[in-house]
Order: sequence, then structure tokens, then C-alpha cells
Amino acid sequence: MQFVFDNLYEQSKQGSVFKNLYNVITSRENILLAYRNIKANRGSRTRGSDNKTIMDIKAEDSDKVVEIIRNKLQDYKPKPIRRVNIPKPNGELRPLGIPYIDDRIIQQAFLQVLEPICEARFHNDSYGFRPNRSTHHAIGKCYNYVNVVKQYYVVDVDIEGFFDNVNHGKLLKQIWTLGIRDKKVLSIISKILKTPIEEKGGLSYPTKGTPQSGILSQLLANINLNEFDWWISKQWLDFPATQRKSGKGYGSLSEKEYKNSSNKLNALRNHTKMKPCFIVRYADDFKIFTDSYPNAKKLMKATEKWLKERLDLKISKDKSKIVNLKNNYSDFLGIKFKAKLKIENGKTRYVIKSNMQDKQMERIIREIDKKIREVADDDTPKSMYKLNSLIMGVHNYYDIATNINGNFNDIEHRLYRKIKHQWLKRRECATRKGKFSATYIKHYGDYKQRKQFFVKGIALYPISGVGFKRPTIFNKRISNYTVEGRKLVHDGLISINNSTLKHIMENPIINMSVEYNDNRISLYCAQGGKCAITGLPLKVGNMDCHHKTPKFMKGTDQYNNLIYVIKDIHLLIHSNKGSTQKRIINQYSINDEQLEKINKLRLLVGNYNITKEKAYTVN
Repeated sequence: MQFVFDNLYEQSKQGSVFKNLYNVITSRENILLAYRNIKANRGSRTRGSDNKTIMDIKAEDSDKVVEIIRNKLQDYKPKPIRRVNIPKPNGELRPLGIPYIDDRIIQQAFLQVLEPICEARFHNDSYGFRPNRSTHHAIGKCYNYVNVVKQYYVVDVDIEGFFDNVNHGKLLKQIWTLGIRDKKVLSIISKILKTPIEEKGGLSYPTKGTPQSGILSQLLANINLNEFDWWISKQWLDFPATQRKSGKGYGSLSEKEYKNSSNKLNALRNHTKMKPCFIVRYADDFKIFTDSYPNAKKLMKATEKWLKERLDLKISKDKSKIVNLKNNYSDFLGIKFKAKLKIENGKTRYVIKSNMQDKQMERIIREIDKKIREVADDDTPKSMYKLNSLIMGVHNYYDIATNINGNFNDIEHRLYRKIKHQWLKRRECATRKGKFSATYIKHYGDYKQRKQFFVKGIALYPISGVGFKRPTIFNKRISNYTVEGRKLVHDGLISINNSTLKHIMENPIINMSVEYNDNRISLYCAQGGKCAITGLPLKVGNMDCHHKTPKFMKGTDQYNNLIYVIKDIHLLIHSNKGSTQKRIINQYSINDEQLEKINKLRLLVGNYNITKEKAYTVN
């Protein structure tokens, strides 16, 4: 299917329209890929409203799965979602509903085909819920607009209940505008939007909003706000050259010179009356940067009017505001930042100064304190792994704050006495001396902690052991739908998946050694979160830590004897069944170099070398 997705992406880039997508979506290959993707997701074992999981479909053969999905789509009627409200970190409630498992597969099949078309037309400064993009990229672009572009005013806009208020009719028109013009596909999307919701009072039928927890919801939300991204951008960055007025230095620029980023910005600044504005958006959370308070006021008013008239969305006037970054902080994705005056070599300039948001610091203190108490009550390796996982996780997320070390020094200072009381006085479960693991040395080896604690031989990760890491700006060439883009992904330019790392740390393999469980963590990081053979991302539910020399052949749990691979590759290392070998080699397009690596691993476990030809003939 990769060739098909690449072709859709390229055609969409060229402005094509698509009137026959239904056949692509319902193709055998796409449905089975959707099934595999759902199965690989750890949420696949969460029971839907029908009390079924992916395991209930797993028993069916491939042809039966395809038949079930195709038959359901003939006259598609999504089954009701049972909605429950779960608490958010800020104390508010978030509605959550898990669709039926076959409805999840259908939404995944649609996502796989629609995403490359939409990705080709989405604005570059939209970062939420898009492949290969992260909160760090969004924060990095904010820093760039302050440090480099020198925009010191921010329009902070809060949309009231965005996900609950998306206008269905407008959204379907936006999908049409993106070139998705298969009427059967649009009809099914409309039905997905109107999926019945089962609550205590009975069934309700949504007339607006995107389905909570639906696989398609995030893509549909980005489609809805993509028009706004481009509207803001066209006020400045994408102002068409054909509308330029002649002026000294401006009219004389060639088309090529004008399109050059630095020439264009200078031309717009110096020879037009246009107001600079730059958007950075993560889902429904966005900021508009500009250079003066009057411009910011105009942008705020224009934004409120545009969102109301074009998208039927209201902004919260209590939460929306204009921030002068020279005087005040602006909050974004857990970070607060401002522009600080800096004197360097006799020159003055404003640079980013950033910290964790105050409420995030308080939340993290509460969470670490809770884990400290859990270790005291249950001093097992698993409870200690969970505490260390939390510490490393918040380090990895917030290390893009320039004052991150100061923030975590404050956190450590407030928690030290609690650790000492819980672990040394109340339970006496900790010691002051011990051996540092490979993972500790890899991540915190340079950090000299004066107040070290060990529980069950596991060192507590230093709470203040983190420094500022400059966030990178997203490379526009990175894409899942071009050969060059995938190479950039596989070359490790994308950071490891922190949620997967968190899962590994918090879920040690029972009855395996502390050394093995610690080396799993180090190995995942060292491999960049990718399968050592295929280079595909390692995902929860589709990753195995393989002993090169098996334990029964006196293999050890040492780091050098372990390797992370996806499950099918692990099966290929051990299997001597020709049909299994053939399926895996074909499915992953295993090349000669990869097969050579697999054969080296097969020999170590006592199996014979396989060739592509042999795999096709052995039963």
C-alpha cells in the first residue's frame, strides 16, 4: 500500500481531486493493514461498547475480516458509543467513548487513505496529531519567532469547546475543498460524525462536534482548522507575489528573489502596509505572533470575526488575551515563555526565557510525591521503575524550557525531605549506596547527586538531573509519503516515542532480572525506538527484546546479548516453517542485507540459514 499512499500524496500536492477513493479504502490490502495497525496499538485490547477487543477478530481468517468490513460499509451504520467522563489533570472532565472494534477498523482504513491527501495540503505550522511532529516542534517554532523574527506580541486565542462545536456541514465542505470528492466516502464520514452516543438518559445523535476518542477525530479537527492556518498565513507569509505593489526595492525583486524567505520578509516589512503575523498551532491551541500592540488588537478582532463567520466557532473572551512578551509570560503546551533583554559584546537583544508553567510544576510535585509513597508501601522493583519512568518522562518533555534545571532544582528541594522521611524513617526501604545501572549511567552518568537513594538495588533517578535541550524546528522534507521523507525518519531525525519508553519502564517483564529489564530501556533508546532489522518504529504490542544467545544455551541478560525487533521479525528468527518465512519476507520486503542479519541471529539460536527461494519452497 505504500506506493498507493505515496501516489495519493504526490497527486494531492499537485492539486488533484479524488473521486474513486472508496475502492482504495475497501481494498483487501488496506483493510488488512488497518487491522494490523489496530492490533499493534495497545488500545486494541480495550473493550468497546460491544465488550469486544481485537482478540475477538483475531480468530477470523483474513478473507473473513475483509468480508465483514466490506459488508458493513455497504449500508454503513456506526454502532452507538457508550460515553463516560474521565477526569483531566486540571480537574475538569473529558468525555471518552470507545467505538466498536469493527468501527475502529473502518475508521483506521479511512485514515490511512485520507491522511496522505490531507498531509499534502496541511499548513506547515500545524503540529498537533500529525505524523512525525511533536509539541517540541511547536515550542521550537515559537522560540524562532521571538529570537530570530523578533515578534514580541502574542495573540492567545482560546476556542470555546472546539471539539464539541465543529460544524458538520462546514467540515464536509472543507473535505471536498481538499480534493476528497468521492460522494460515498463523504457520506460515510458524515455518518461517522453522527455516531449515536449512549448515555444514562438514552441515545443522542450529535449535530456538531467530532467523535470523542474516534480514530478519525484528530484528522477531522485538523481539516477544520487548516483553513484558518492558511488564512492567517496569507495575511503575511503567503501573500501572493501577483498582488504586490510597485515600490522602491520591492517591485524590482524578481519572482525568485521574492520567494526567498529572507528577501520576502524584508520586502513585506519595508515596502507594504501589511501587518506581520505568524501562526503556530497544536490542535485547538494556537498562538499568533506579531510586532506591535495595535497589530495584535486588529488580529484578535479579525480572528474572532473570522472563526465565527467561517467556522461557526466562538472564542472565550475570558481566556483569550494579548501578551507583550517583553513584560509577561505566554503559556503554551505546559511551557511559559517571554522575551528577556540580553547584553552580549556590547549589543542588546531580546531572547527567549522559558520555564515550566506553575500549575505543571505543582502537578508534577504531586505525582512524584504519590509515587514516592507507593515505593514506601510496596518496595518492589516495579514500583521503583514507575517512579523513575515518571522522572525521566517529565525530564524529556520539559527539557526545552531554558530554566529547566532551576525548575527541577526547586522540585527536588521540595521533595527531598519527603523521600527521606518515607524511605529512611518510616519504612527503612532505601539505602544510600549501590551500583548504578547502564540506563542510569547513559542518561545521568555525568550528574553527581549528593543525596542518592537505592531501593531493591535500583537507583533513584536524580530529580534535578536535567538541562536545557534546544528544540529543533521541524524539517518540512520529513514525510511518511516520500522516499526522501521516510529516509529522514529512519535516519533518526525523529526522537524516540516517549509514551513507548514510559510503557517499557513501567512494565518490567515479570520473573526476569533487574539487569534484563534495565537493559531493555537502554536498548530501546540506543536503537532510536526502531526495529534493529526493518527500521520500523517499535510499538507497544509489536516489539520483542530477543536474546541473541538463548538463556537455555547459557545466554545472559547483558546488554550486548539483547536486540529489539518487531514481533514478526522475532518470529522469523525462530521459525522453520516455510509458509511463515515466506509471509514475513514478502510482507516487509526483506532485502538481502536484512536477511543476512536475520540469518546471523538464526544461527545463534540453532536454526539454519534461509534464503528467499528456500522460504518459498519449504513447508
